[in-house]
Amino acid sequence: MGTDVTALPDQPGGTAPHVIVDDLSEPELSSEDLHHLSKVRRLRSGDFVSATNGCGSWRWCAFVGDGLESLGEVVHDAEPHPTLTVGFALVKGSKPELVVQKLTELGIDVIVPFVAERSVVRWDDAKTERQTERLTKVAREAAMQSRRVWLPEVSPVTKLSDLTAAAGVVRADRDGIALTAANTMVLVGPEGGWSPSEVESLPAVGLGSTVLRAETAAIAAAALMVALRDGRVA
Repeated sequence: MGTDVTALPDQPGGTAPHVIVDDLSEPELSSEDLHHLSKVRRLRSGDFVSATNGCGSWRWCAFVGDGLESLGEVVHDAEPHPTLTVGFALVKGSKPELVVQKLTELGIDVIVPFVAERSVVRWDDAKTERQTERLTKVAREAAMQSRRVWLPEVSPVTKLSDLTAAAGVVRADRDGIALTAANTMVLVGPEGGWSPSEVESLPAVGLGSTVLRAETAAIAAAALMVALRDGRVA
């Protein structure tokens, strides 16, 4: 095909599409991703595509019209450390999708929807299964858009009580102290706020001086946590 592999960047990025595949030794596109690359992105034969298995390994490929052709070597990026988790109480409508999308783009590793005492939104078992599948798909799409090589884990809906014993866990509250790098799990409460017992069960960190919507608070927490881990803020 004559593709110049010396022109390949050393990281996924630029304008090249980024896809998730099952096997990097023989990368195959899903029908949905093939349609997106050929019909939406309108790639031409030989155009670069970065492919990842979502577990830290990736390689450059060339689009060949009906699939991918491997180029260069498989690269493995170290897993981000420490693992960062954001839990958010269920919110209405399509807002959970927004939260998962933005947390994935920002670099959060584990995303946990949960039910708090004052949660208005509650999913039955059937809806939990459907929504978990949907949120996992949203995370996958956001990981490709943001060119992540480590796919975040989207947990099924859980109870707040199952999260409070984790190391480094705090809850977000307007009157909390400043977030630090030691706070590796931040929980964002429901629109109705934390109950007295929840307030007593966890220390609080503040995300700013204004009152934030639940979905905004989750995104703000994620941005601060990743910035602290990456050393972008003191």
